[in-house]
Amino acid sequence: MELIIKPLTEENVDAVCVLEEEAFSMPWHRESFLEMILNKDACYLVGILGQEVVASCGLRNIVGDGEITNVVTKASMRGKGIGKEMLLRLMEEGTGMGVEAFTLEVRKSNMAAIHLYESLGFVTEGIRKNFYEEPTEDALIMWKR
Repeated sequence: MELIIKPLTEENVDAVCVLEEEAFSMPWHRESFLEMILNKDACYLVGILGQEVVASCGLRNIVGDGEITNVVTKASMRGKGIGKEMLLRLMEEGTGMGVEAFTLEVRKSNMAAIHLYESLGFVTEGIRKNFYEEPTEDALIMWKR
C-alpha cells in the first residue's frame, strides 16, 4: 500500500485528534487543527494508508521561519519511514510558502524523533527548560537552516 500525503481537511480532523491523544500527553484540541486548515501561513498534512490516517504533521510560516508544530505517526506504523516521508513533504511545501529555515521542539528523551530530525539535517541549537508537562521535561530546540 502506498502512503498518500495530502493537506488536512475537516473530514480528517477527528482521526488526527485520535493520533494525537494516543501519542501526546498534551494533545491539541480539535479547534487548533481547524484553525490550521484556515491559516494561509500554515500547512498541515495527513498521511493515509488505505482508508486510515496513520500520520500527520504541521508547519507555520513565521516570516520565513517554518515552525514545525506536531509530528505524529500511529504507534504500530513507526519505524517504517512514514515520519521521514511526511517531514520531507512538509518541508517541500514550506519552501514553496517562502520558508527559509525550519525549527521544532522535541522532548529531550525522545531519541527516535531526535535521530529522525538529525537525519534530515536538523541540529540542536538550544534548550527550553521545562517546556513539556505531564511529565515535565526540557525540549531541545532544533533548526535546519
